[in-house]
Amino acid sequence: MSEMRISPVPASEPETRHVKLLILGSGPAGLSAALYAARAELAPLVLSGTELGGQASLTFTIENYPGFPQGVGGAELGDLFQKQAERFGAKVEFDSAYSVDLSQRPFKVSTDNGLILADVLIIATGASPIQLQIPGEKESTGKGVSYCGTCDGWFFKDKKVVVVGGGDTALEEGLFLTRFASSVTVFHRRESLRAGAVLQKRAFEHPKMKFIWNTVLTEVVGQEKVEGVRTKNVKTGEDDLFPTDGVFVFVGHTPNTRMFEGQLEMENGYIKVDEHMNTSVAGVFAAGEAADPHFRQVVTSAGMGAAAAIEATHFLERETKY
Repeated sequence: MSEMRISPVPASEPETRHVKLLILGSGPAGLSAALYAARAELAPLVLSGTELGGQASLTFTIENYPGFPQGVGGAELGDLFQKQAERFGAKVEFDSAYSVDLSQRPFKVSTDNGLILADVLIIATGASPIQLQIPGEKESTGKGVSYCGTCDGWFFKDKKVVVVGGGDTALEEGLFLTRFASSVTVFHRRESLRAGAVLQKRAFEHPKMKFIWNTVLTEVVGQEKVEGVRTKNVKTGEDDLFPTDGVFVFVGHTPNTRMFEGQLEMENGYIKVDEHMNTSVAGVFAAGEAADPHFRQVVTSAGMGAAAAIEATHFLERETKY
């Protein structure tokens, strides 16, 4: 599997730089925006954030991205995105923004490596996994509790694991975990899954996968490692203790948009954009899961990123013209 490549950032005193276009995030939205902006000769700078390639890079195989009939690894796809953008002049740096000032242009973005002034900003900061917020979950994270089967599945060879969730991600990751685990038990709070029909068929037919319905986890049990989970049937109220070696949580994501609160119009944590990816501040565009509460697919994020870059280019062209 390919690895994302990053441009080295020299160790030096914090500096102030001025760029035409700054892109926050290196997932499908951010790198697609970088490709289109680079082809428009805007020399975009992409800040990777803490996850090179975004959430998509953690997916073992992406089967629904056009052009890859046999599927493609998430990290490999991200690496291809990056190479293509860099070919036309985009620059990707391993850096994270921690505050922004959108009150005037150029916009001020404070990062781990200094201050960046940007004439135009594209926000593609994506989303992060939602936690269950139950006793023992935080304490056991990294000791048996995980939010990425692709990352941690190898550690559960011949072990029993639990998957929480009922969407596409839960089943995709659950099926991946069957490569290692002796059994994968899916707990879902409802009586039916939200995942696509193809994934459901695969999961129901897999001999290692089992399902427990109308049930939620109430506690992760174990000291040095996960030993089990306490559960509750939401219909009968019955409590139970289910032995397991690992807990994988896939109940959704929350957008990484906190630093924009009070500066951009938002709804339920998602940045509001119009059909041209404009936010409530002129010159600031948003794309991908930071602005998409509905589709949240790699292909739609990539499309939003491309649209944001096209509109950012038009925005700068209008300024030059007038």
